Amino acid sequence: MSFFKKFFTREKQEDLNQGLEKTKSNFLGKISRAIAGKSKIDEEVLDEVENILISSDVGLETTVKIIERIEARVAKDKYVGTDELNEVLRDEIAQILEENKTVDVEDFLPPTDQKPYVLLVVGVNGVGKTTTIGKLAHQFQLAGKKVVLGAGDTFRAAAVDQLGIWAERVGCDFYNKGMHADPAAVAYETVQYAINNGHDVAIIDTAGRLHTKLNLMKELTKIKRSISKKMETAPHDVLLVLDATTGQNAIEQAKHFTAATDVSCLALTKLDGTAKGGVAIGISDQFKIPIRYIGVGESIDKLQVFNKRAFVDSLFS
Repeated sequence: MSFFKKFFTREKQEDLNQGLEKTKSNFLGKISRAIAGKSKIDEEVLDEVENILISSDVGLETTVKIIERIEARVAKDKYVGTDELNEVLRDEIAQILEENKTVDVEDFLPPTDQKPYVLLVVGVNGVGKTTTIGKLAHQFQLAGKKVVLGAGDTFRAAAVDQLGIWAERVGCDFYNKGMHADPAAVAYETVQYAINNGHDVAIIDTAGRLHTKLNLMKELTKIKRSISKKMETAPHDVLLVLDATTGQNAIEQAKHFTAATDVSCLALTKLDGTAKGGVAIGISDQFKIPIRYIGVGESIDKLQVFNKRAFVDSLFS
């Protein structure tokens, strides 16, 4: 049995299909209208496809790359009918996603044999960061892992409370020092707590800082350094959470965060609430950082490991 068939169940595929419904309707519907009455892929059709990709928030740079590849394919094959356009697009998008050579996680298991696996989570307010942490904790626990959440967003009482509610809901441990505590100290002590109590996973929240505030970005460096003092190899991953509904703004956030700290993986939330799901293609292409998790619904089990093949299959289904 292939890995894809083993782990990407029919239920998960159905959740993904439903989550991408708005994007698919927008994307494929526009393509159908663009090729209506045309028999071959010509310059006019490609102009339409370019506009469709951009309006789906694939991003200009990635869109140009896709169009150029289609043009090369049309030139090589001499004639490509419009009935083949979806298949050509599918191939090129799949290829772009595959060109991201970074290692992807195959299931909700720590991508390292080191214990505890320390995950530092960053992102601006409102992207679904706390919810993603809670859903991740749930999935890790379902995989048989002992989890602790560290409340490193100490600037807002609500942030600490919300994370505590998620810990209680999931049934995992929770470490916090309340509001106004030093976030770097919270991170350090969370790792210490995880080591002392035999946790497999420590997920540490950070303040939902604005990506335009340099002084707040510098604090991320301080937090990372503090964690490394307690455990030399940690954090093992820095997860940037992005909101798919913000489209190109998500790409801008990714630019600033990847410049400010060593982001190693991404979570793309709220795909079910937007027609801008194409942003996943642009982000994967431009940053060469793996999209590790995607949110395809509000309930606790609607966080998925990002499967490139399943994503493309769903987009063109």
